[in-house]
Amino acid sequence: MTATLPISIQDVYKHFEGAEKPTLRGMTLDVKPGSIHVLLGHSGSGKSVTLRHVLGLVKPDQGRVLIHGQNIDECDPFELVKLRRKFGMLFQNSALFDSLTVQGNIAFPLREHMPELGDEEILRRVESLLESVNLSNCLTKLPSELSGGMKKRVGLARAIALDPEILLFDEPTTGLDPQNARVIDDLIASTSRRLGASSLIISHDIVAALRIADFVSMIWEGRVVETATPDQFVKSDKAMVREFLESAGVI
Repeated sequence: MTATLPISIQDVYKHFEGAEKPTLRGMTLDVKPGSIHVLLGHSGSGKSVTLRHVLGLVKPDQGRVLIHGQNIDECDPFELVKLRRKFGMLFQNSALFDSLTVQGNIAFPLREHMPELGDEEILRRVESLLESVNLSNCLTKLPSELSGGMKKRVGLARAIALDPEILLFDEPTTGLDPQNARVIDDLIASTSRRLGASSLIISHDIVAALRIADFVSMIWEGRVVETATPDQFVKSDKAMVREFLESAGVI
């Protein structure tokens, strides 16, 4: 079963040196093919550390992380580069290169991983990607000339440049006003569906999660305490889930 899952996090423990207690304590989470899966949790609950394990940036003290059945912790550097090509990542701060134009930012992964493409083909792809995120007029702009929402859209266009099988999002609407946040959430959902990608979104925004996700999980003190469809999630009888829902005004 696990060999068919895009992401399978299995009983992962992680204790950072100097920390009073482990950050992850039996973290287990499966992302189903083609689904949008949102991982919710309070600040410090282990969401971002979980994402770093998925990317292979951190090795678990115990347990394993499988990407399409392959243990990421056992990959050599060449295998890790190959595996990471399956990912598209939208960072919390968009992580655009300040010195590059929008065109340069989106073209970067294409030049890095597809050197066989000529300049004209790369430009066509960049223009198509910008059109897909409703940002066709910004080809020559620098990141400093963009609003927060526009930066997120450029980051999303770059994330999907290589047609990834897996999309990862780290608090994608942080810093945006509610209207722009909803636009980005909807764009993430429609892009994931269009590509048929499997998406894992790290978030604290439970309202957005319930609106766009196929599955919602909640992490509490380093482990998942609930995974369900949005309709089932709001009916959870877990005390920490009820508290989280109440604090967001959902129930």
